[in-house]
Amino acid sequence: MTTAQDMRIGDAAAALGIEAHVLRHWESVGLLNPPRSPSGHRSYDPNTLDVARIIRLLQRTGLSLHQIRQLGLAGCDDRRGLINDKRAEIQRQVELLRTTDRFLEHLTECSHPVIADCPDCSEFTRAGVEFPRHNPVPVRAS
Repeated sequence: MTTAQDMRIGDAAAALGIEAHVLRHWESVGLLNPPRSPSGHRSYDPNTLDVARIIRLLQRTGLSLHQIRQLGLAGCDDRRGLINDKRAEIQRQVELLRTTDRFLEHLTECSHPVIADCPDCSEFTRAGVEFPRHNPVPVRAS
């Protein structure tokens, strides 16, 4: 049953700051189940909007829709495990970013014309740090 405060999909999407197709997708993967009006239209009540807000928040943490669905279906212990796994992944990413920042900071000071000739740059390489592979161009220090 719809109430005066329920919204149709377009209004709900606008209120959430997303596109309507995102809400439809979340419904298709089992994350949302908005009630239907007597005429069959999706009706976004305050509870459904809150669930959508939680989904958006969890996505911002880096969780996939599959992981979010697992969280919703998991018992307390399994949920803790999933969250702890994600937190460990985030900590690894934070450490990689810190190491990358130290490396880039060093590059601003490095006087070697070729990075491979620099003992400090070689130390970063020996440490086994995996840098993102989006820049295939060799880096030369100035």
